[in-house]
Amino acid sequence: MTDSPASRPLKILHVFRAPLGGLFRHVLDVARGQVERGHDVGIFCDSSTGGARADEVFRELAGQLTLGVTRVPMSRYPSATDLKAQLSEMSLRRRLAPDVVHCHGSKGGVYGRIPALFSPGRRYVTAYTPHGGSFNYKPGGVEHKVYMSVERLLEGATDMFLFESRFIAGRFEAHVGHVPRTDHRVVLNGVSDAEFEPIDHGAAEFDLLYLGELRSAKGVDTLIDALALLRRRDGLMPRILIIGSGPDEDELRQMTRERGVADQCVFEPPAPIRKALARARAMVIPSRAESLPYVILEAAAAAQPLISTDVGGIGEIYGPKHRQRLIQANDPTILAGAIRAMLDTPEAERLAQAADLAGHVHQNFRLDDMIDGVIAAYRDALKTRGIA
Repeated sequence: MTDSPASRPLKILHVFRAPLGGLFRHVLDVARGQVERGHDVGIFCDSSTGGARADEVFRELAGQLTLGVTRVPMSRYPSATDLKAQLSEMSLRRRLAPDVVHCHGSKGGVYGRIPALFSPGRRYVTAYTPHGGSFNYKPGGVEHKVYMSVERLLEGATDMFLFESRFIAGRFEAHVGHVPRTDHRVVLNGVSDAEFEPIDHGAAEFDLLYLGELRSAKGVDTLIDALALLRRRDGLMPRILIIGSGPDEDELRQMTRERGVADQCVFEPPAPIRKALARARAMVIPSRAESLPYVILEAAAAAQPLISTDVGGIGEIYGPKHRQRLIQANDPTILAGAIRAMLDTPEAERLAQAADLAGHVHQNFRLDDMIDGVIAAYRDALKTRGIA
């Protein structure tokens, strides 16, 4: 698959922090698609996160990414490592001379755009995809105010804003104070045709599955409280597989013991999602904050019965027909009721509902549309800067 013959191949450098989660999945999908279309692609990211899974992925991609993979230590929050990482990014960019620096997430947005802030005559374009990032902080807090000040500062160094959801585009306008003054568009995350193959639950040994990071924003504590409520109030003890890792893992394990539900909960490290989906009859996403989460897209595409909170761009995935199924976040009683209702619903009805949502996702969240939309945005930004 290639661009129009009239369109020259581009040199594209993706800059982000952690090779983890949905952001990493997005970068990999976009990068692979760009390689397939004949472009030269490189990655600059953190060397201290991602573990064996990231190492394996980068080994697999080594022969495809002609601009290479460069990894240096980065921290999640501002620290002394930032200057070294910033200098490394600047050195790499000068050596590679990319046409496009595509920044992902808050930290990638800083590393990729600060040099552009002081280079008004630069011969490359900067694209920025927030992936939630700084826009997921609670408005009104000190951290949110600081991050929004940084976003305002770096807006002038951004040639193209590529919002992955309408929700985050709206957060930018609400909290930066205006729509982006430079070119901007929504390019929705997408999934491949292979991911629409329905999951076989014939050997499922769990009632429920949670898959994602183990940190406060994901609401796993609300899920544990809901399980305790179901056990205490209704005598229901659904078994749940909790797959993931994160800073709150030890605290969450302890919470299952304190709430008396540890015998229902099995914790396992990160694993491929389709194998995990086959092990449980329904998935639960109790998040407090999201952008346009891949875990929902992937599960919906695979026709997995779902329980999810109505946060971030999840409503965009469900669409007007299905959105009423989403529940309020941060409420164990509401979540317990949704789990009980899911368990009481006949399997055929659950699967039919899931298949209907999969059809909606197939129409609106296609991988090729995402990749082509991103490249078209690059082309427009290059043309605007006069370097197409």
